[in-house]
Formats: sequence, C-alpha cells, structure tokens
Amino acid sequence: MSHHHDHTGRNLAITVILNGIITIGQFAGGIISGSLALISDALHNLSDVISVILAYLAHRIGLRPQTEQSTFGYKRAEILAAFINALTLIAISVYLLVEAGKRFLNPKEVDYLWMFWLGILGFLANGLSVLILHDNKEENLNIRAAYLHLIGDALTSLAVIAGAVCIWLFRVYWIDPLVTVLIGVYIFVHTFKILKESVGILMQFAPAQIDQQQVIEVLQSIPEIKSVHHVHLWQLADHQIFFEAHLMLTENLPVSESDAITQKAKQLLGSRFGISHTTFQYEFFSGKDCQC
Repeated sequence: MSHHHDHTGRNLAITVILNGIITIGQFAGGIISGSLALISDALHNLSDVISVILAYLAHRIGLRPQTEQSTFGYKRAEILAAFINALTLIAISVYLLVEAGKRFLNPKEVDYLWMFWLGILGFLANGLSVLILHDNKEENLNIRAAYLHLIGDALTSLAVIAGAVCIWLFRVYWIDPLVTVLIGVYIFVHTFKILKESVGILMQFAPAQIDQQQVIEVLQSIPEIKSVHHVHLWQLADHQIFFEAHLMLTENLPVSESDAITQKAKQLLGSRFGISHTTFQYEFFSGKDCQC
C-alpha cells in the first residue's frame, strides 16, 4: 500500500514539472504572437499546475492517520482540494469568455506559427501527463479532478493547433477568440460536475447514486427489524460512505443476540450499496405502558 501511494505521489510530481514547462512556454509564445487562445491555454495549464500541486499535497495529508482531534482522519483534505480546483477553473473559464468577447470586438493579428508549434508542445506534454496518471484516476475525486484537467488541456491544445491552421490557410483572425470561447465553455461544463460532487461531500449530502428509501427497505427485510428511523447517510470521502440509524426490533433481544443482526445488516448494505461504515442503535417498544 505504501509503495502504491509513493507511485501516485511520484506521478503527480512528474505532471507538475511537465505542465510547468508548457505554461512558461505558452505564456511567452502567447505574448509574442498576440494569440489570446495560446494565453488562455497557458492559463488553463497554470491552473493545472496549481491543481496538481494541491492534489499532491492533499494526497500526502490524506495519508495521515486519525488522531484524538481528527477522529475521521484527513481524507477530506482531498475533497477540499478538488473543491478549490473546481472553483479556480470556473473563475478562469469566466475570465476567458470575457476576454474573448473583447477580442471579437477588436480583432488582432496573430502569429500562427507560434500558436501551431506551442499547441503541439502542449498536446504532447499533456498527452504524456494523461498517460502517467491514467492508472491512478479512479483512486479518488481529487486525482480524478487533476486527470480530467489534463485531458481538457490536451483537447484545448488541439483546438489551438486547429485555430493556427485556420489562420494560416484563411487569414481569419476571429478564429483565435473563437477557440478561446470553446476552451472556456469546455472548462466550465466539465468542472461544474466536480464542483457539485465535492460540495455534496463537504455538505454531507447523501450520495446521489443511493436511494435512502431503498436502504431502509433492505434493512426492514431482515425479519428481526420492525422499522428504521433517525437515518443519516453521507460520504466522508468519495469512496467512504457512512450510514447510521435507529433500528426498532420486533422483539426484546439481549445485546449478545443483536450482533448477528448487525453483521447481517452490514453485509447487506455493503454488497448492495457500497456502504463501508455503519452505526446502529437498537430500540424495542412493547406498548404495555402506552396510555393512548
């Protein structure tokens, strides 16, 4: 397990270096060539450098064990990093759309050769980064966010290349802000899902893929359980789902016999819904003293 985490950390570090090189080159090339599309791609790459650094730091923090003060550990650090990355990218996408609108109103001549070659550099480096992180992408929301950013960078670099070719062949300089608009919209659409998911986890919403009523019905299918109430369902991190509830029993069982019900309930919730942590409080009401 330690070797696996070291491998993930190393891969994140390599992608930081690659994206740092691309960002510097594209910023310089964008200023020299006058290409807003190239500068927008550089900003996207810069956001990825920041996001991958945050992903790496959050990954390291998330490995820390729980303490008396942090009884749930530090796994939420990775969700917080994904949330910050998503907010940053959405802000960048809005900025790019505003700048593209200005460039549409005041078109500017662009050096397509700088756009073309730096677009190719960006595509190759981002493509390599995507391959490096491919095996780690399903670990958690944090790594998946960084991975999606890199795919987005590779696609936006392709758009920059296509824009350079159009300017070279047809001398249509409005292609430059059009590519910028496409990049901005792409970033916004693909980032919003990550923002929504990270907010849901931080706010302790129930996982979208789990129907709470179905969970209750599965528990009530156990013969010893009469009803289920006081239900709480939430995610600590994207692969850690918690569930707690009060279980009303059909008969007054001793504590020693309730363990079998607990194990049966845990097995059902784990296999059906992927719930990994459960807490049950047992209750029994005979109705003998009821004055209704």
